[in-house]
Amino acid sequence: MTGLDRNSVRRTAVLAGAALIVGLLPLASAGTAAAADPDPVPVDRFEGEVPFASQPAEGLFTWGGDADDPPELTLAERSDAPEGAKVLAGDYDISGYGGFTHDYAADRPGHDWSAHKGIRFWWDGQDNGKKTAFEIKDGGANGEASELWTTSFTDDFSGWKQIEIPFGDFTYRTDYQPVGGIDQVLGLTQMWGYAVTLPVGAPGRFAMDDVELYGKADQSLRASVTTDAAVYPVKEGGTASVKVSVATTGSAPIDEPVTVAYESAGGTAESGKDYTPVKGEITFPAGAESGASRTVRVPTLRDRTGEAAETVPVKLTVTGAKAPAETPQVVIDAHGLPYLDAKLPVKKRVADLLSRMSLAEKAGQMTQAERGAIGAGGDIAAYDLGSLLSGGGSTPTPNTPEAWAKMIDGYQLRAQATRFQIPLIYGVDAVHGHNNLAGATVMPHNIGIGATRDPALAERTGAVTAAEVRATGVPWDFAPCLCVTRDERWGRSYESFGEDPALVESMETVVQGLQGDRSGRDLKDDDRVLATAKHFVGDGGTAYGSSTTGSYTVDQGVTKVSRQELEAVHLAPFQEAVDRGVGTVMPSYSSLDLGDGQGPVKMHARADMINGVLKDRIGFDGFVISDWNAIDQLPGDYAAHVRTSVNAGVDMMMVPYGYKEFSATLIDEAKAGRVTDRRIDDAVARILAQKFRLGLFEKPYADTSGASAIGSTAHRVVARQAAAESQVLLKNAGSVLPLKKSQKVYVAGSNADDIGNQTGGWTITWQGSSGNITPGTTILQGMRKAGGDVTYSKDASASTAGYDVGVVVVGETPYAEGVGDVGNGNDLELTAADKAAVDKVCAAMKCAVLIVSGRPQLIGDRLGDVDALVASWLPGTEGDGVADVLYGRRAFTGQLPVTWPKSESQLPINVGDTSYDPQFPYGWGLTTLTNVPGGGTASLRALALVAAAAERAGAGTVARTAVTKARLLVQQKIGTAVTAASAKPFADADHLLLTGHYADAVAKLTQAYRAG
Repeated sequence: MTGLDRNSVRRTAVLAGAALIVGLLPLASAGTAAAADPDPVPVDRFEGEVPFASQPAEGLFTWGGDADDPPELTLAERSDAPEGAKVLAGDYDISGYGGFTHDYAADRPGHDWSAHKGIRFWWDGQDNGKKTAFEIKDGGANGEASELWTTSFTDDFSGWKQIEIPFGDFTYRTDYQPVGGIDQVLGLTQMWGYAVTLPVGAPGRFAMDDVELYGKADQSLRASVTTDAAVYPVKEGGTASVKVSVATTGSAPIDEPVTVAYESAGGTAESGKDYTPVKGEITFPAGAESGASRTVRVPTLRDRTGEAAETVPVKLTVTGAKAPAETPQVVIDAHGLPYLDAKLPVKKRVADLLSRMSLAEKAGQMTQAERGAIGAGGDIAAYDLGSLLSGGGSTPTPNTPEAWAKMIDGYQLRAQATRFQIPLIYGVDAVHGHNNLAGATVMPHNIGIGATRDPALAERTGAVTAAEVRATGVPWDFAPCLCVTRDERWGRSYESFGEDPALVESMETVVQGLQGDRSGRDLKDDDRVLATAKHFVGDGGTAYGSSTTGSYTVDQGVTKVSRQELEAVHLAPFQEAVDRGVGTVMPSYSSLDLGDGQGPVKMHARADMINGVLKDRIGFDGFVISDWNAIDQLPGDYAAHVRTSVNAGVDMMMVPYGYKEFSATLIDEAKAGRVTDRRIDDAVARILAQKFRLGLFEKPYADTSGASAIGSTAHRVVARQAAAESQVLLKNAGSVLPLKKSQKVYVAGSNADDIGNQTGGWTITWQGSSGNITPGTTILQGMRKAGGDVTYSKDASASTAGYDVGVVVVGETPYAEGVGDVGNGNDLELTAADKAAVDKVCAAMKCAVLIVSGRPQLIGDRLGDVDALVASWLPGTEGDGVADVLYGRRAFTGQLPVTWPKSESQLPINVGDTSYDPQFPYGWGLTTLTNVPGGGTASLRALALVAAAAERAGAGTVARTAVTKARLLVQQKIGTAVTAASAKPFADADHLLLTGHYADAVAKLTQAYRAG
């Protein structure tokens, strides 16, 4: 970039006025450009033609890391303005990061900047020596979903100076991309504006004027030579075909000839022995169309000995265009080595491969990077990376199954350039369906699955998730969460199946849905994925106020329990998962304090729990994957973080943007003897074993044969059933539910018609968001499809006269993890708008209130005014399932997976507590379309006999039916008059049912009946 003195001939006000009229039409030359250059094209004059606005409209807007970081902007009149009368000026005092953006309107096409050499603007220098970052936005759907390309200039001057930046000076941002990258090529044909990031650390001011495109694009900037891949695997003896193409921005023919000299040189293969050397030149003549291509062929030679993969770089020297960013490599596939023999047992394949690997290669297998951090992917081979992941919202563009498969196949191709061609294992947080993928089938969150009490259905939801995930090329799912949630103030409550370890264990059939057979023999199938039991151990028991992570209050805090409670409550689900053959385990961010004098110790450092309990005592033979940057929370320097976590038993480290540092540090720690070869070999062997079981060595690329079923009717039927069975009917005075199609129904509330709210966090993005974020059916739409006579008024502002019944759908907006902790900007109260809607509708007619939320909401003060109350949890994309129970297509059968409190002061409150006086007890759930048994205590005595006999005979189905009848009988008597005396035995009975103590369960229900 260069700085030019201010133009001596100032543009006139007439020219500025013309700019406002013609918009992006070329302006008359100011005399500074060569005759052949096109006229400058204005981007911003700052005379008021571009408003202060944000997407989707065109406009200027500010942003920052904290509330006080966005700068203050104004269009200020300046007599010394380089152009026109006004400039963009502002003050800033930024501690984190901050700046401003000009985005073009998202509802119009992007702009074509490809005819120009670069972008320039006037800057009022303060001579402070600080760098200011300047970005342009290329491709994608809009300015906030586009690639960012960046450069910077230094403020080392005073007064106005014109800053010129050729487009060739911009580099692709590798630290942050809002969509994780599109094609990582600065195309210039679909531009969405620019952004300025201001200096941090001290107050400052700035002024800017006249942003415009200038100059004529050099062909070397406009034309580029590319190859159709960076890596060309070929079997020994085969011929690799390297397709070399010339392309131009805007797809115009090239003006001047482009020559490409090629030569096979360097690499690990031996010329004349492993391949026939090639050398030559390709010429694309002037006038050649963009996309014209030629093929360079590299023959390889067969020598019939087993070998690792060998590389043959094809060096390209380009004249007249931009050369490829990378030298393409032909790779002669590894062959003839035992680990490649699919007929051998996994243990033998692992042992053979492990014996051949270097320390650096082993460290690479233990390293997992975020896809957004690796750019074009060259680091996959450079660092022998073993794994990549997509964090929440880290998706390809477009976010389609085809784009996912293409993206992951591209990464797998990169892994083929490594010595042993060890495939990547790619992971995602598919915690309720393939929730990062737009259009996927989104299931209820785990809290709703727990409410179904249906293990077979849980398994089916896992199977649908696995099929949709694997069809996009992803073989690994960071699910299920086996936390036992003990405090609903926790922002991750909805990730749990419930507060009772027995309930969590019963829902672990989802592991078989994901993985198939416990032996792992199904993992290679195209509809199975490797599952992850998380978060080991005790993450659901962290105490309120114990978190040390930012403003979190519960999440990532301290679980202080006795060893007995740890075993009984938090560890038991992991024993079940290991018994079910779960392939990976993820430790928790949280700390564990067992009262043994050690105090709180982060789980990623607890060798006694990971090595001692999980691997040695429980017998887990899969591998342990860390949570996102979790080792950074350990005490000491980074080397201490690495050796502590690895020595504690963590086998693979999720270090999204720190993969280089982790790998290098692990190698250093191993060379110094602070991490043993034995520990590293154990970790790598565990990782390789799962890759072999998944069939990745034989089939590293995506099998998309199941992609057509993603979001299919068959898959949505499963999600619809799960949504229906998850609905818990807490109150139903006067049998308001089910509704009749003949009734006129008034629907209101913030969550009646919002797919984003009903799917919750971990949907499309990490935190989720309100609005129409993915295809699905809202509850309102489901009611209309069910044939109901429905009128909708979100805020209940429409007249309530003339209706038979009201349905008010209220609750929470999306959040994830500690961002959702109560006390971190959240509480368990309905919003003022939701309360007003409930009050208005329920005062005017009989009403049913549905609470769409990840945890119980405090409704006790309005319970008397509500005829029917439903805990809808977060039902996912299939609002039809909710409508099914509302209109009686299905019966309400759901039961509370957690205790519903009367007040926040009661928390934590859980089944088994000595003091237990909830609004509704754990296990509560009324039913419809079912005849509730009568007969009182006489019926209970008869049911007790049936349960006892069935228990002795091992007839579980008969026994469970008897307990269910007893529960319904008790609930009918208690109604809404739940007391501590009836609640405690009622909740205890559900725990006894889940643990197979059926006779005792009926006895507890009898106790509750007598107290009710």
